[in-house]
Amino acid sequence: AESFRFYAMGNALKKEECRHQPEVLEHTIEKQIELCTPEFFEQRRGYGCDDPSPIFIVGLPRAGSTLLEQILASHSQIEGTMELADIPRLVSALDLHAGGARYPGVLALPSADDYRGFGEAYIRDTRHYRVGNRPFFIDKMPNNFRHVSLIHLMLPNAKIIDARREPMACCFSNFKQLFASGQPSTYSLDDSARYYRTYVRTMAHWDRVLPGRVLRVQHEDVIADLEGSVRRILDFCGLPFERGCVEFHKNERRVHTASSEQVRRPINREGVDQWRNFEPWLGELRAALGPLAPGK
Repeated sequence: AESFRFYAMGNALKKEECRHQPEVLEHTIEKQIELCTPEFFEQRRGYGCDDPSPIFIVGLPRAGSTLLEQILASHSQIEGTMELADIPRLVSALDLHAGGARYPGVLALPSADDYRGFGEAYIRDTRHYRVGNRPFFIDKMPNNFRHVSLIHLMLPNAKIIDARREPMACCFSNFKQLFASGQPSTYSLDDSARYYRTYVRTMAHWDRVLPGRVLRVQHEDVIADLEGSVRRILDFCGLPFERGCVEFHKNERRVHTASSEQVRRPINREGVDQWRNFEPWLGELRAALGPLAPGK
């Protein structure tokens, strides 16, 4: 009870500083769902740069994306980088389109040549994050789940992996984490649930209009069956199984996220059900998640 009281106090202070407006993102996602229909993508078939080297890991913070990055970066053909800001920067540039259209509506305006240029520029600009010559590299920016349409149009052969975690565990883990910057939705249980619901709705839309384009990897499944999960992920990436991916904790590469210490240890269930210790104080979160909450 005392721990939760301090969590609540700290989050209230941070929320006041952030001035979070969840309806802005929700409006943008609604517009993108209206625009990005199967017909929209069919009309743009063949757009983009053919380079297959990027592997995007998307989802929410604290959902296991760093673990997936460490697993993949332990493969001899995949290089780990960091949370790259190239896609968000492109979104910001498109949002200032000279024609007056705003993102996501502006996605309908670029030509095939434009989208190919976006993809080529992305490959070129991310090159300096890669220190080796491995044929594939990871872009682990969780919030890119909002921009799967853009990624698909500019890099149609890139792989996209959705790192998902059980909602109560994911939202509470975010609530108890003070991020270095960004993530304003995490400083309120209600905002965290609202953002999780928006994320799930967005990913369900990509599944409908781009079936098979995104591989969903449930964090709890990785914990329960590491090797089986690794094989499934590598199959999706078109790569052979390597034992090093199961022994990811031996990889000494630098990790820049809040999970940096966790991925130095073998797989364990330590944090999976941590939220249950605080369940008596998480009624607001459970109610805000609605049908997504366990047992609903």
